[in-house]
Amino acid sequence: MIASSYTGIALALLSATSYNVGLIQEKRALGRMPALDLRRVPRVIASLLADPAWLAGFALMLLGLACQIVVLTFEPVSVVQPVLASGVALVLVLSRLVLRERLGAVEFWCVAAMAVSVILLAASAGAGGGAGHHANPGWMAAVAIPSAIIGLLVGASPLRHRSRALSAGVRYGIGTGLLYGVAALAIKGLSGILVGHHGDVRLVTGIVSSPYLYVLAGCSVAAMLLYQVALQSCRASIVVPVSNVTGSMYFIIAGTWLFHEHLPASPAELGLRLAAIVVAGFVLVTLSRRAAEEPGPGPAAVPGLLADQGRQ
Repeated sequence: MIASSYTGIALALLSATSYNVGLIQEKRALGRMPALDLRRVPRVIASLLADPAWLAGFALMLLGLACQIVVLTFEPVSVVQPVLASGVALVLVLSRLVLRERLGAVEFWCVAAMAVSVILLAASAGAGGGAGHHANPGWMAAVAIPSAIIGLLVGASPLRHRSRALSAGVRYGIGTGLLYGVAALAIKGLSGILVGHHGDVRLVTGIVSSPYLYVLAGCSVAAMLLYQVALQSCRASIVVPVSNVTGSMYFIIAGTWLFHEHLPASPAELGLRLAAIVVAGFVLVTLSRRAAEEPGPGPAAVPGLLADQGRQ
């Protein structure tokens, strides 16, 4: 493995660690806040920005995103994303040690299967092709726009209807995962500007004039707000893995195709890649069925939301 690959993997690990430790810090801060109501977005944002503990977690997440943008300028999606997805394991450890969350038997095995899918995904990376930086704008729009709309509809569904605890967590996870997946595609698109433009003025002009910047901002803000409600009302050990695996699978499948990166040449590595996707899909289906079988919700503290703090 060449030196740049070692650097890329190290930077991706830093990104994953910073981002997921930031999530846990946000979860701790949200546990001390009044219930968030996305019908009053300005008030929600003001509450978040006024809390130093939440801001510390948010700063760690921003550091993780910055590292992700940099590493995507010189490493392909198929190498970077499996490393980023490994943050699922860190979240599970921290949610148990720091947040004192516990999983039922079925949920535990589903989350363990998610970790297996991440390992299979990493094993399938192989040498891979070079990092692509440019996608066809028409195909990008055709993929990103419907994905973002579906993500918003699924992620916001627990706000419109009182949901079971596990069901809400799964829906939040899938919805925010799709939104963050689209944001990751935009980050990948922005990485092409970093490579293709030289000089501070041209670089800034290229970034500001790029639609990728505004796709990234819009999807990130929508996902972040939904994520805050999800972290406050549901278990991080459910929301974060579902969101991460959904976003990772989406990014690898869509990003590899849109940015013309090669699939694994080895049949064994391609088989591992497909197995990882099948396992992740099976887990999401199992969790969704498990959510449907869960007893109905009791009185909710916030209209349209189910506070899950009592189960943590």
